[in-house]
Amino acid sequence: MLVSSEEGLQGIEELQFVIDQIDKLGLQSSVLEIDVTLARGLNYYTGAIFEVKASGVSIGSIGGGGRYDDLTGIFGLKNISGIGISFGLDRIYLVLEELDLFQKVDLPKPKVMFVNFGEKEALYSMQAIKGLRNNHIKSELYPDTAKMKKQMNYANKRQIEYVVLVGEQEVTSNSYTLKNMSTGEQTNCNLSTLLRLLSKN
Repeated sequence: MLVSSEEGLQGIEELQFVIDQIDKLGLQSSVLEIDVTLARGLNYYTGAIFEVKASGVSIGSIGGGGRYDDLTGIFGLKNISGIGISFGLDRIYLVLEELDLFQKVDLPKPKVMFVNFGEKEALYSMQAIKGLRNNHIKSELYPDTAKMKKQMNYANKRQIEYVVLVGEQEVTSNSYTLKNMSTGEQTNCNLSTLLRLLSKN
Protein backbone atom coordinates (compact mmCIF):
# COMPACT_ATOMS: atom_id res chain seq x y z
CA MET A 1 0.00 0.00 0.00
CA LEU A 2 2.85 2.38 0.78
CA VAL A 3 5.37 1.26 -1.85
CA SER A 4 4.91 4.45 -3.84
CA SER A 5 5.08 6.76 -0.83
CA GLU A 6 8.50 7.93 0.26
CA GLU A 7 7.07 9.18 3.56
CA GLY A 8 5.15 5.93 4.06
CA LEU A 9 8.28 3.84 3.51
CA GLN A 10 10.15 6.03 5.98
CA GLY A 11 7.40 5.37 8.53
CA ILE A 12 7.70 1.61 7.98
CA GLU A 13 11.46 1.87 8.44
CA GLU A 14 10.99 3.72 11.72
CA LEU A 15 8.49 1.14 12.98
CA GLN A 16 10.83 -1.67 11.99
CA PHE A 17 13.60 0.03 13.95
CA VAL A 18 11.40 0.12 17.08
CA ILE A 19 10.43 -3.55 16.67
CA ASP A 20 14.04 -4.65 16.13
CA GLN A 21 15.28 -2.76 19.20
CA ILE A 22 12.55 -4.21 21.41
CA ASP A 23 13.32 -7.70 20.08
CA LYS A 24 16.93 -7.23 21.18
CA LEU A 25 16.23 -5.54 24.53
CA GLY A 26 12.99 -7.28 25.50
CA LEU A 27 10.06 -6.03 27.56
CA GLN A 28 9.58 -6.96 31.20
CA SER A 29 5.98 -6.10 31.99
CA SER A 30 4.36 -4.88 28.80
CA VAL A 31 3.46 -6.04 25.31
CA LEU A 32 4.10 -4.20 22.05
CA GLU A 33 1.33 -4.21 19.47
CA ILE A 34 1.51 -2.56 16.06
CA ASP A 35 -1.83 -1.12 14.90
CA VAL A 36 -1.67 0.60 11.51
CA THR A 37 -5.26 1.83 11.90
CA LEU A 38 -4.48 3.91 15.00
CA ALA A 39 -4.99 7.64 14.41
CA ARG A 40 -4.66 10.63 16.71
CA GLY A 41 -3.67 14.28 16.48
CA LEU A 42 -3.60 14.30 12.68
CA ASN A 43 -3.10 18.08 12.64
CA TYR A 44 0.19 18.02 14.56
CA TYR A 45 1.72 14.54 14.88
CA THR A 46 4.25 13.96 12.12
CA GLY A 47 5.70 10.54 12.98
CA ALA A 48 4.79 7.34 14.75
CA ILE A 49 2.12 7.67 17.42
CA PHE A 50 1.56 5.45 20.42
CA GLU A 51 -1.04 4.66 23.04
CA VAL A 52 -0.73 2.96 26.42
CA LYS A 53 -3.36 0.54 27.64
CA ALA A 54 -3.70 -1.34 30.91
CA SER A 55 -3.98 -5.10 30.62
CA GLY A 56 -6.77 -6.98 32.32
CA VAL A 57 -9.37 -4.21 31.97
CA SER A 58 -11.71 -3.10 29.22
CA ILE A 59 -10.92 0.59 29.65
CA GLY A 60 -9.45 2.54 26.71
CA SER A 61 -5.99 4.05 26.55
CA ILE A 62 -4.53 5.59 29.70
CA GLY A 63 -1.82 7.49 27.85
CA GLY A 64 -0.72 8.43 24.38
CA GLY A 65 1.53 10.62 22.31
CA GLY A 66 3.94 10.71 19.42
CA ARG A 67 6.43 12.75 17.44
CA TYR A 68 5.76 16.23 16.12
CA ASP A 69 7.92 18.48 13.98
CA ASP A 70 7.74 22.24 14.44
CA LEU A 71 4.68 22.13 16.71
CA THR A 72 6.28 24.93 18.70
CA GLY A 73 6.11 27.07 15.56
CA ILE A 74 2.54 28.07 16.41
CA PHE A 75 3.99 29.67 19.56
CA GLY A 76 6.70 31.53 17.66
CA LEU A 77 9.53 29.06 18.35
CA LYS A 78 10.25 27.55 14.94
CA ASN A 79 12.25 24.50 13.85
CA ILE A 80 11.95 22.65 17.16
CA SER A 81 10.83 19.03 17.03
CA GLY A 82 10.05 16.70 19.88
CA ILE A 83 8.10 13.83 21.33
CA GLY A 84 5.22 14.25 23.73
CA ILE A 85 3.07 12.02 25.90
CA SER A 86 0.10 12.67 28.14
CA PHE A 87 -1.64 10.52 30.73
CA GLY A 88 -5.36 10.30 31.48
CA LEU A 89 -5.60 10.56 35.26
CA ASP A 90 -9.31 9.73 35.26
CA ARG A 91 -8.66 6.58 33.24
CA ILE A 92 -5.74 5.56 35.49
CA TYR A 93 -7.98 6.02 38.53
CA LEU A 94 -10.64 3.78 36.96
CA VAL A 95 -8.05 1.11 36.18
CA LEU A 96 -6.70 1.15 39.75
CA GLU A 97 -10.24 0.95 41.07
CA GLU A 98 -11.26 -1.93 38.79
CA LEU A 99 -8.11 -3.92 39.62
CA ASP A 100 -8.52 -3.15 43.35
CA LEU A 101 -5.02 -1.68 43.55
CA PHE A 102 -5.77 1.11 46.01
CA GLN A 103 -4.18 0.46 49.37
CA LYS A 104 -6.54 0.68 52.29
CA VAL A 105 -5.20 3.35 54.64
CA ASP A 106 -6.38 3.92 58.18
CA LEU A 107 -6.68 7.68 58.41
CA PRO A 108 -5.70 9.32 61.69
CA LYS A 109 -8.72 9.87 63.90
CA PRO A 110 -9.39 11.78 67.11
CA LYS A 111 -10.07 10.08 70.39
CA VAL A 112 -13.03 12.36 71.01
CA MET A 113 -15.40 14.36 68.82
CA PHE A 114 -17.50 17.29 70.03
CA VAL A 115 -20.98 17.46 68.54
CA ASN A 116 -21.71 20.83 66.94
CA PHE A 117 -25.01 22.32 68.12
CA GLY A 118 -24.41 25.93 67.08
CA GLU A 119 -22.06 28.90 67.16
CA LYS A 120 -22.16 29.50 70.93
CA GLU A 121 -21.80 25.81 71.75
CA ALA A 122 -19.02 25.42 69.16
CA LEU A 123 -16.96 28.21 70.76
CA TYR A 124 -17.46 26.62 74.19
CA SER A 125 -16.38 23.26 72.75
CA MET A 126 -13.30 24.76 71.08
CA GLN A 127 -12.10 26.07 74.43
CA ALA A 128 -12.25 22.52 75.79
CA ILE A 129 -10.64 21.09 72.65
CA LYS A 130 -7.73 23.48 73.09
CA GLY A 131 -7.19 22.16 76.62
CA LEU A 132 -7.43 18.53 75.51
CA ARG A 133 -4.99 19.03 72.65
CA ASN A 134 -2.54 20.73 74.99
CA ASN A 135 -2.63 17.47 76.95
CA HIS A 136 -2.02 15.38 73.79
CA ILE A 137 -5.59 14.12 73.46
CA LYS A 138 -6.66 14.17 69.82
CA SER A 139 -9.93 16.08 69.64
CA GLU A 140 -12.07 17.69 66.98
CA LEU A 141 -15.34 19.55 66.52
CA TYR A 142 -17.80 18.39 63.88
CA PRO A 143 -17.44 21.04 61.14
CA ASP A 144 -21.07 22.17 60.88
CA THR A 145 -24.40 22.06 62.67
CA ALA A 146 -25.75 19.01 60.88
CA LYS A 147 -28.50 16.81 62.33
CA MET A 148 -27.51 14.89 65.43
CA LYS A 149 -27.95 11.54 63.66
CA LYS A 150 -25.55 12.54 60.89
CA GLN A 151 -22.91 13.65 63.38
CA MET A 152 -23.20 10.45 65.40
CA ASN A 153 -23.07 8.31 62.25
CA TYR A 154 -19.89 10.16 61.29
CA ALA A 155 -18.34 9.33 64.67
CA ASN A 156 -19.39 5.68 64.34
CA LYS A 157 -18.05 5.39 60.81
CA ARG A 158 -14.66 6.74 61.88
CA GLN A 159 -14.76 4.55 65.01
CA ILE A 160 -14.20 7.51 67.33
CA GLU A 161 -14.18 6.26 70.92
CA TYR A 162 -15.92 9.17 72.63
CA VAL A 163 -18.35 11.93 71.76
CA VAL A 164 -18.91 15.06 73.84
CA LEU A 165 -22.36 16.65 73.82
CA VAL A 166 -22.43 20.36 74.52
CA GLY A 167 -25.87 21.93 74.44
CA GLU A 168 -27.33 25.03 76.05
CA GLN A 169 -27.66 23.23 79.39
CA GLU A 170 -23.96 22.27 79.44
CA VAL A 171 -22.87 25.79 78.51
CA THR A 172 -25.02 27.26 81.31
CA SER A 173 -23.75 24.79 83.93
CA ASN A 174 -20.14 24.91 82.66
CA SER A 175 -20.13 21.15 82.09
CA TYR A 176 -19.75 18.50 79.37
CA THR A 177 -21.60 15.28 78.64
CA LEU A 178 -19.13 12.54 77.66
CA LYS A 179 -20.53 9.54 75.79
CA ASN A 180 -18.68 6.25 75.38
CA MET A 181 -19.53 5.15 71.84
CA SER A 182 -18.92 1.47 72.62
CA THR A 183 -21.06 1.15 75.74
CA GLY A 184 -23.42 4.09 75.30
CA GLU A 185 -22.63 5.22 78.85
CA GLN A 186 -22.91 8.98 79.43
CA THR A 187 -21.16 11.04 82.09
CA ASN A 188 -21.78 14.68 82.93
CA CYS A 189 -18.59 16.33 84.16
CA ASN A 190 -16.48 19.47 84.30
CA LEU A 191 -13.40 20.09 82.15
CA SER A 192 -10.85 18.73 84.61
CA THR A 193 -12.84 15.51 85.04
CA LEU A 194 -13.28 15.26 81.27
CA LEU A 195 -9.53 15.56 80.84
CA ARG A 196 -8.91 12.93 83.52
CA LEU A 197 -11.41 10.45 82.04
CA LEU A 198 -10.01 10.78 78.52
CA SER A 199 -6.40 10.59 79.73
CA LYS A 200 -7.16 7.41 81.69
CA ASN A 201 -8.83 5.54 78.81
